[in-house]
Amino acid sequence: MRSFISFCFLCILIFPVSAQVSTTNDDSIFIRNIFDQALVHGECYENLEHLCKDVGHRLSGSKEAEKAVVWGKKVMDGLGLDRVYLQSIDVPFWERGDIETAAIKSDKDIELSIRTLGGSVGTNGPMQGRVVEVSSLEEVAILGKEAIEGKIVFYNRPMDPKPISTFQSYGGCVDQRYAGASVAAQYGAIAVLVRSMSLLEDDEHAHTGSMGYKPEVNKIPAVAVSTRDANLLHQHMQKNASTEVVLNVNAHNNEHVESSNVIGEIKGSVYPDKVIVIGGHLDSWDVGEGAHDDGAGVVHSMEVLRILKALNYTPRYTIRVVLFMNEENGNMGGKGYAAKAKANNENHVIALESDRGGFSPRGFNIKADSNQVDFVRQFRKVLEAYGLHHFEPGYAGVDISPLDTKENNVNPDLIMMGLVPDSQRYFDYHHSNADVFESVNKRELELGSGAMAAIIYLMDKYLQ
Repeated sequence: MRSFISFCFLCILIFPVSAQVSTTNDDSIFIRNIFDQALVHGECYENLEHLCKDVGHRLSGSKEAEKAVVWGKKVMDGLGLDRVYLQSIDVPFWERGDIETAAIKSDKDIELSIRTLGGSVGTNGPMQGRVVEVSSLEEVAILGKEAIEGKIVFYNRPMDPKPISTFQSYGGCVDQRYAGASVAAQYGAIAVLVRSMSLLEDDEHAHTGSMGYKPEVNKIPAVAVSTRDANLLHQHMQKNASTEVVLNVNAHNNEHVESSNVIGEIKGSVYPDKVIVIGGHLDSWDVGEGAHDDGAGVVHSMEVLRILKALNYTPRYTIRVVLFMNEENGNMGGKGYAAKAKANNENHVIALESDRGGFSPRGFNIKADSNQVDFVRQFRKVLEAYGLHHFEPGYAGVDISPLDTKENNVNPDLIMMGLVPDSQRYFDYHHSNADVFESVNKRELELGSGAMAAIIYLMDKYLQ
């Protein structure tokens, strides 16, 4: 008997109580009520319309971004939370400018659909150069200075259509967008053209995104080309190896400016000093309306608090929503939030992010140790009825990632999670003119807020 008791005690040490969960019929009823709230009385779709149409796109540092801050605080003020406040941060301020043209030089010039990449310098007037097509950063190095110097490098590696998760496809080729200019500049290139990150082969929209420069290299212009026109340029080069492009953009970087994260919270009844943080990023690129990226995540997060309050749920832990500023081109909102959380000795136990669009939810990525992953996975059984089946280890999100760095680790046992919607259409819209309110399905968006509210309810109730 003593051996058996010792074994049981050992099991408790190895397998914490928090990992032993048996949801009840009351949980099933409450989760049903959560989804009823989301689908029948939901406010996230209306909020998204206001954000997209009344504020519009909202690049960090812009007047629209500051308008979004005011809007976000107003919405959360209206939820009757225990506290709503702004958290000051410094953010980069890049401007696209009003000139953005490119054309293949021919008997009759052929215009190309382009978007300057965020952070790029301008051309200082029209520039013209012969195009060299490559499929990787490594190919630039192989070709070397003799082939690259004085040329425009055209990175034409497409997203791989084979992975089921399109985020895997995106990750497989986004290096050419971020680092392409710096690599090409090392070998004397005068500019770079980058195939847009989209699986659509005939997409008329060029997709922008962040790029960066290594400190030691010359800064050269970098622009994205629509997949339709990337294919067109490729075909033209097959017929004429000496193809030239004329490029004219006047983007520029300004000094950093002051902006804000928007924060609202409900105090915990049992563990008020332990925080469950939920968030999305308030900024967007300066094209489209930032509906999927990341207006959806913003309204998802606020809707979680609205739903829980509407159902008179009293959380055990403090539940905090953060609308992060500057995810797209610096992540200063995420870094600033984590630094201040560390400085204030705040203990975060769960961090959940929505930044993959407003499509039908499929589950959650989980960044945690194996016992914690198993703990979260136990909720799959009660959530499968709502289409939530993905509970797998994976990347949680950019905004919350600084909470798990050496500098700002707020809890070695922090459970980080990211909402995983269906990904098949996300890169049709991502960082382009097509990312507008009309591209978001009301019901799919509402299901996402229900999924987030449900997992937060379960984890708040059962986490020890």
